Order: sequence, then C-alpha cells, then structure tokens
Amino acid sequence: MGAFAFTRWRLFFALTLLWALATFTGQWRTLDTASVGLLALSGLIGIFIGDTALFACMNRLGPRRSGVLFASHALFSTLLAWLFLGETLWGWTLVGGSLLVSGVMVAIVWGRRESETHAWENTQGSLWTGVVLGLLAAVCQSVATLMVKPLMASGVDAVAASAVRTSASFLAHLVLLWAGAKVARVQNPLNAKTLLNTWASAAVAMALGMTLILQALQTGQANLVGIFSSLTPILLLPLLWGVYRRRPAWGAWGGAVLAVAGAALILQA
Repeated sequence: MGAFAFTRWRLFFALTLLWALATFTGQWRTLDTASVGLLALSGLIGIFIGDTALFACMNRLGPRRSGVLFASHALFSTLLAWLFLGETLWGWTLVGGSLLVSGVMVAIVWGRRESETHAWENTQGSLWTGVVLGLLAAVCQSVATLMVKPLMASGVDAVAASAVRTSASFLAHLVLLWAGAKVARVQNPLNAKTLLNTWASAAVAMALGMTLILQALQTGQANLVGIFSSLTPILLLPLLWGVYRRRPAWGAWGGAVLAVAGAALILQA
C-alpha cells in the first residue's frame, strides 16, 4: 500500500471505531476546546509524522531492525519526562528499567541467525535513511506521549482522546492526498484481504493499544509508560517465529529474559 496510504486507511478504520465507542458511552463530553487542540497536535506529531516514519522505516529495514530503533523511544521518554515533567527513576525501578530496555535491544540486535535470509531482513534503499526514519518515529512517539500526560491526568477520557488524535492525523493525510502528493497514493491495487488486515491492525494497535497507553498515562509516570510500551519487540518474537518457521536465536531469548526480569523489578518496586 505504501507507508502513507497504509497509515491513512488505518486511521480511518480506527477513528470510526473510537468515535462510535465514545458516542455510545457519552465520554466525548470530557473534551473541551483546549484539550481538543492539544490532542490534535499530539496526534499530528505522534501519528501523522511518527507512525508514517515508522512504517517507512519498516519498508526499508524490516520489522527487526525498525523495532530496535523504535524501542529507543523508551530512552527518549525517560529523558524528556525528567526534563519537562520532573519524573525520575531511582533504586530498583531504575535498575529494572535499564534491564528492560537493554533486553529489548539485545533481543533485536542479536535475535537473528546468520542463516536467516527472509525477505524482511533485506535493506530496501538507503540504510541511513531507514535509521533516521526509525529514530524520528521514536522521538515523535516520546514527544506526543509527554504532551498529553498532564491532560490525561486531569480526567479526559482515553477513548475520546484517541478519537481526536486519530481524526486530526487522518485529516492531515487527506490534505496530503488531495494536494496531489505522489507519496500519499496507494502504491498497489487494494483488495479485500489487504483492507481486512489493515482494519485488524487499526483495531488492535490504534483503537485498543493507543487507548490503553493514554489510559496508563492517567495514573502512571510517563517514563514508565514509555518503558513498558517498548516491550513490543519482545512480544513480536513468537509471532516472527510463526512467520519464519524457525526458533528465534539465543540472543532473542536472552534479551527476552532480561526484559521480563526488568519488568518484574519495576512492578516489585
């Protein structure tokens, strides 16, 4: 589909689900003009720029390498939360966070066997372009999350907030498409299977996953929310096992053990 077209369709499916739920529950009433403006800006940074950059990076580097670049958003979140929100990590929480992030990095960097030649591991285009896109996605994710932390703590409903963020991003993608940008066009003809997979991705990752992150921000520290959300590559291991049809390398398992141990330390602390 192309990164821009995929994100646009994904946003369309997500916003229809989210607005339907916000309307059914009546939680859209928790929104006001100021909160809508801030949520829209957060969506433009985190979704319109961040998600599009992530999928463009994945097109170039594949899910494994794009995963390690995007997982760095935990480090950016920790730094920015300290600078702008005054949130700090100490003691066993700091040790656990370090183990978790280190485990994610180890699992991805050393998680591939030398004999693996799956097409997803090939580099398409410039390597450095892919690296820059992955880091841009990570920074945008961190900035967008920290922007809405005070707002979510004030009691704005997470589903309604997600609906606003996805809607703003979708409108930005529409403007890009209507402006005639070649990169925004669908790269290959769409079919029912492609649209169904895109709907499923929108329902699980955006309508559910993004809303849960916002819900976590209502009571949790932004740096810890960022750290826990970086566990995605660890959860991808069994899924990639199913696709590759071979057991992940020992580096992947070692990183997973470190990440789980780090998560346990954080929860214990």
